[in-house]
Parts: sequence; C-alpha cells; structure tokens
Amino acid sequence: MNTHVPPQSLKARSVPARHGGEGRAKAIVIGSGFGGLAAAIRLGARGYDVTVLERLEQCGGRASVFRQDGFTFDAGPTIVTAPFVFEELWALCGKRMADHVTLKPMDPFYRIRFHDGETFACNGDADFMEREVSRISPADLKGYGKFLKESEANYRVGFDLMDKPFSKLTKMLGYGPALAMNRADRSVYGHVKRLIKNERLRQAFSFHPLFIGGNPMGVTAMYSLIAYLERSAGVHYAMGGTGALVQGMVDLVEGQGSTIRLNAPVDHITLDDNRATGVVLEDGEAISADVVVSNADSVFTHKHLLRHKTKRVWSDKKLDRLKLSMSLFVWYFGTSKRFDDVDHHTILMGPRYGELLHDIFEKKVLAEDFSLYLHRPSATDPSVAPDGCDAFYVLAPVPHLEADVDWVTMAEPYRARIAKLLDETIMPGFEKDVVTSKLMTPLDFRDRLNAPHGAAFGPEPRIFQSGWFRPHNEAEDVDRLYLVGAGTHPGAGLPGVVTSAKVLDAVVPDVATVLTQRPA
Repeated sequence: MNTHVPPQSLKARSVPARHGGEGRAKAIVIGSGFGGLAAAIRLGARGYDVTVLERLEQCGGRASVFRQDGFTFDAGPTIVTAPFVFEELWALCGKRMADHVTLKPMDPFYRIRFHDGETFACNGDADFMEREVSRISPADLKGYGKFLKESEANYRVGFDLMDKPFSKLTKMLGYGPALAMNRADRSVYGHVKRLIKNERLRQAFSFHPLFIGGNPMGVTAMYSLIAYLERSAGVHYAMGGTGALVQGMVDLVEGQGSTIRLNAPVDHITLDDNRATGVVLEDGEAISADVVVSNADSVFTHKHLLRHKTKRVWSDKKLDRLKLSMSLFVWYFGTSKRFDDVDHHTILMGPRYGELLHDIFEKKVLAEDFSLYLHRPSATDPSVAPDGCDAFYVLAPVPHLEADVDWVTMAEPYRARIAKLLDETIMPGFEKDVVTSKLMTPLDFRDRLNAPHGAAFGPEPRIFQSGWFRPHNEAEDVDRLYLVGAGTHPGAGLPGVVTSAKVLDAVVPDVATVLTQRPA
C-alpha cells in the first residue's frame, strides 16, 4: 500500500506573464480549486495580470488526483451536471471546451440500491423515468409529475440568482416573492414528502443536497432544482477523470499568460488601512496586488488569512455560529479484476434515512449504519485502471470534527465495516481482489484542505446561510478582497463553485479603474 504520487499532468508550470510590467493591474488568486481557476480565467480575460498561489503540490484543491499502483483516483467531485458553466470559460478564451476535454453522458445517471435490495435507476428520458416510478409506486406517478414541474420552477429562480452578487440584503429581498411562491421555507425532503408517498421514492428525489453538503431534512426546497438540472443538462463524466477538467482549466490560465505557483501556501493577506494589497507566503515572501481573490475556505479566509484585521461583519464569533456542512470518509481502492455488474455511479441507501441524517448533521455522532456513494469510473474509462482491473471510490457522509470521533484509530475499522456491506450487497468476495488502497477522513479535509472542523463543503446551504446570509463574494470588511468557492455565494457543487467566479464580473472593478485608483 503506497502513498500517493501527484500526477505530472496536474503539475502546473509557472510561466511569465506575456505582457508583464508595472502598467498592468495585478490580481492574486489564493487557491487553485475550480473556483480559483475559474476566477483566474475570468480575470485574465478582463486584462488582469494574474498569479495563482496553490499551497499543495498540484492544482485542483478538493478536485486533486491520486495516482497509485497504476490506478488514477479523483479525490473529490466526480459528477459534471452543468457543462455550460465550463464551456463559457473556454469561450472567454476563444476556444471550444470539446476540443480539450471530453465529457461523456451517463446513462443511467446513477442507480440507487435501497436497503431491502430494491433498485431505482435515474436518467434523462421521461418515459423511462415514469416507468421506474410506476414500478416502485404507481400511485405516485401524478405526484412525480408535479415534483418535476416544481423542480423546474426552482431551477428557473435558482439559476437566475446564482451569478448575482448579494452584497446588499435588498438584492436578495427582490427575489422574496419568487422564493415565497416556490416555498423556499420548506426543506427538500418536506417538499418531496408533500408530493410523493412512497418512502423509497422520497429518498430518491430528496438526497441530492448531500452532493453539496446539505441535509435534505434542513436545506431549502430550492435545491430540488438539481433534479431538473440533471434531466435538462444531463450527468457527465470527464474522460481521464475530473482531473482532466482541472488540467484543461490550468491550460486556459497559462494560455492567458498568467502564472501558477505550486507549493506556495499563503500565510496572510496584507492590508493598507482597509484595502487588500497582496499576500505574504508562509516562507515570508511578500507579493503585492491590486485585487486579491481567495478560493480558500471562506471561514478560514476570514479567521486565519485576515487574522490581523479587526472585522466588523464576519467576526470570529459570528463565524463560529455558522452551521457547517458534514464531512466525508472516502476509501479509494483498485481491484485486480473487473466487476462489470456494478454501475459507474451507485448510491447504496442504508436502513435509516432521516435518523441517519440527524445523527450526521445534528447529533454529530458516527452511527453504526451508513449510506454510501460508490464510484466505478473504469466502467466508462479504462484509462484509470490497469488492463483487466477496476478503480473505485466509496464515500460515506460523516459528521465533521466537532463529533467525538478519533479518526486515527477509527479509520480502519470504519473502512472494514464499509467493505463488509459492499461484500454483502453488490460486490461479493471483492476484498480478496483489492490490490491498492487509500483512505481520506475528516482529518484530511482539515489538514490538507484547511477546512475548519474538516467540513467538506463549507457552511451548510440552509436558507439563512444562503445568498446575502452567506459570506459574500465581495468581502464586507476589506476592500479589493473577493471570495470564490464552496463557502461563498452561490455555494458548493461544481456549478455553484464555478459560477461563484462569474459573480466577480459584477464586483471586481475593471483594469482601467484599478490603475487610476492605484496609490501613487
């Protein structure tokens, strides 16, 4: 069992700016996750001289890649649900995404396996989905139709506000009537429960907020939009893994003449009165800039990177009151044989649903049971595993580090429990074929990704932690500081994280303004 070696393909090269010099407005982007890379691309397209500073040895942040014993594992996101948010970035650079990254549509999107062995497959075909619903519960077909209509209505409102800045409460209040009409005060599960009676279908149409760190029992019903988004835009896999999408964005950044520096952890953001003026790295190097964009966790940014600033809005006390998302336990493993009966995406529901979610999000205890997401990319992409082999990761939502769990000692027993469930359900006898293995626990999210309490998705997307109530894209306490990524508006998930960079177009001043306002 080897430690991981970062793939060369994600080791961004530092290249000099093509039009360097003091006459250009300079931007620093802290972090090279999807939000940071998207921000760098957008700022570069507007004429900024951009430097991306990444503390890790490779680009990608939560979307980094592990290579081990001939297998390639995406560390984080594996599902692309809104290709158009990425295609827009390529278009800004005068290129076509399809010429650089191959997205393959998934069919089915995923297969859900319930604890009693019943399965339910999801795809974008209306007739297929009606047959699946009728097979489980014919009486719910009408309610399912209503759910789809309301999911589309939530999508129309939700995607309209995603790329809008919410620096002022009045901006959010403008959406009040639409949010009220769509009953954003309801939870996703409560919304589904009102329309669908069968409990298995309720689970199938309400679990999606877990993809963005939210409790289906608590997050706003607006997130039912994910069902319509999947149906309208599809669910895709990036051939070569999500890391191929990261590399494509790295190529866009470098193609603009911007600089990416790896192994460059930022210690703090420098200030002149109330204006961000650059950063100091942990080795003491100071780098100046006209604007600073943080793709670091929003709580970490305010509490640590701005620790020398007395903050009026996002004080440490207020940050501590935020309800953070859950964390994740992930087991990456490769097998010496293929398991062709296993789909690309499988969701294994445990014996409890609401009770388990309550344990994870509210009680913060590590339950004996679990629900799992099993990813088998080699079902679609043979490049991620040696010939005749399969690559997997299996993910369990778990409470973040405010829970009393010693992951140093619990990691292996918890992995063994997951392996036992897989063995008893869809992969009998698979452990004898495991040839490589790696674990990620909430400790890795805290220590490797600077996620407070190891929360994998930042603040949970509840209604009073969304929009204006979330840390803003334009920092309230510091001029010329901007935030992107899961912890700011609009939130976690690839569409949200990438769109957070689009918000910058409305709040970051143009280059000419920056240069005229630059201190003498």
